[in-house]
Amino acid sequence: MAQIIDMPKLSDTMTVGTLTRWLKQEGDTIKTGDILAEVETDKATMELESFFDGTLLKIFAAAGAQVAIGAPLCAIGQPGEKVLAPAAPVPAPVAPPPPPLPIVVAPAPVAVAATAPTAPMARPQDAPSEASAKEDRTPISPLARKLATEHQLDPARLAGTGPHGRVVKADVLAAAANPALLKSDPSSVPSPLSSGASLLATGPIQVDRAVPASNVRAIIARRLLEAKTQIPHFYVEIEIDAAPLLVLRAQLNSGLEAQGVKLSVNDFILKAAAGALRLVPAVNASWTGSGIQYHGAAHVSFAVAIDDGLITPVVRDTHLKSVFAISTEAKALGKRAKEKKLKPDEFTGGTFCVSNLGMFGVDRFSAIINPPNAAILAVGTTVEKPVVAHGALAVGQRMSLTLSCDHRVVDGALGAQFLVALRDLLEKPALLLV
Repeated sequence: MAQIIDMPKLSDTMTVGTLTRWLKQEGDTIKTGDILAEVETDKATMELESFFDGTLLKIFAAAGAQVAIGAPLCAIGQPGEKVLAPAAPVPAPVAPPPPPLPIVVAPAPVAVAATAPTAPMARPQDAPSEASAKEDRTPISPLARKLATEHQLDPARLAGTGPHGRVVKADVLAAAANPALLKSDPSSVPSPLSSGASLLATGPIQVDRAVPASNVRAIIARRLLEAKTQIPHFYVEIEIDAAPLLVLRAQLNSGLEAQGVKLSVNDFILKAAAGALRLVPAVNASWTGSGIQYHGAAHVSFAVAIDDGLITPVVRDTHLKSVFAISTEAKALGKRAKEKKLKPDEFTGGTFCVSNLGMFGVDRFSAIINPPNAAILAVGTTVEKPVVAHGALAVGQRMSLTLSCDHRVVDGALGAQFLVALRDLLEKPALLLV
């Protein structure tokens, strides 16, 4: 008797899947473990595996079709066996979808980069003076400035290890030997103007068109609308001294470059978030509808921008892993996320989430909570600004952290305690290596 393969439920929020392409054709011999097709869910593109031996007798869903969970996809049986498509399951009645929203409902790196205000275009003769002004605001010794010029390094991108963040000779030589130590430059983010667009062009800005929402975009829209309207959000913000973190990161990356180590700021933030959850465990929780579920492990997820939205891979048991292990795992998860190759257990089950837009030069923002988490941390870029240190005015490296909290689970004092614990860990980053 022929075996009917149905559309499986490949993620916790999946209701339909798009059969992107068939890898086998009718008449092909199939063995257990063979990959029959690729299915796009609301989270990723998954492989459809066969658990039967035989011949692919009939394909019921064409490539590109959206198929409900439980609906037949194909039949596998003996050569020449006759098979008819079984009836598809009757879907449960659902409420009509909400009307299209006029605004973007959640911050995503792609959206921010596309909609961020564009700085006025500088006249050619103004560029040198602007660059000089930027250099003059950087605390740097005369010798270090001379070396930076010789090595064609922008002083504003050098992490200073001298008093009050002053750039010294050793900082320049370290950055010259390892460019990865240079701080990210917001001006390096591609701008529409730099790509050839012109404010003086005539005609329409683009072609009027309506594009059907993909599975990913539709689910993101629905879930974030539910999150924003059903979860009572409130926000707590704190500013930290990022200089110690930047110095430690530069030292580790320089000293361990031969071993292929390249730690990001986000790696430290993921580790610090898990540490803060250990110190303030009540934030590591979820609202169940009738009570609060407290989680014994910190599974910290992080937002990754993909072509059609946002996905949050999870670093499981983050509280038990070193910064180096977190870095390796996060890089691998991020790569698979962009390729839409994450497995369901790699993007579900998170207990806390981090969203970082610092690499886009965003100073601060507020993120929408990712249910069922009780909180999400929004991380801004590191900004050079005047600060008072030990009674004297100095140039500091400051970073803004904003915690969005579910008020049903996390009260204001609790959110503040978490941010204070997080600040202490990031301002004393050596503790994260213990």
